[in-house]
Amino acid sequence: MNLWSRIIVMFVGGIFASGIALAAEPADVEKFVNSRIEIGEMMTNYFQGGAGYGGGQRPSPEQMNKMRDEINAKLTAVLAKHDLTLDDYRARSAEVFADDAAVKQYLSEHPDLKQRYDALPLDRMGRGGSTGRGY
Repeated sequence: MNLWSRIIVMFVGGIFASGIALAAEPADVEKFVNSRIEIGEMMTNYFQGGAGYGGGQRPSPEQMNKMRDEINAKLTAVLAKHDLTLDDYRARSAEVFADDAAVKQYLSEHPDLKQRYDALPLDRMGRGGSTGRGY
């Protein structure tokens, strides 16, 4: 019985330790939240009034490629300000934003950022993103 008790305690301890290890670091939360705010505002401005689509018409494949390149260049510039790359942001944003308590804590400490964050669209241009606030 003593052996099984130790195994159970080690197993439960491992589960708790892994949960603690998965919590987002405050510096990461700051970088990712600030990045998301700036990206969301940039994308909202880019597509406002259909201007990014070429005046409300469906873009040609060439226009789509140009838009993709423009957006990636803008994203890269925004993320560089926060010492992130596009690949880093895409790979880790779901993990960081999954720590809802850390994100809410950071935003509660910065009411100006919270207001900007709350103003972001809830989905990705109407496509229903699963990662929360759009970008």
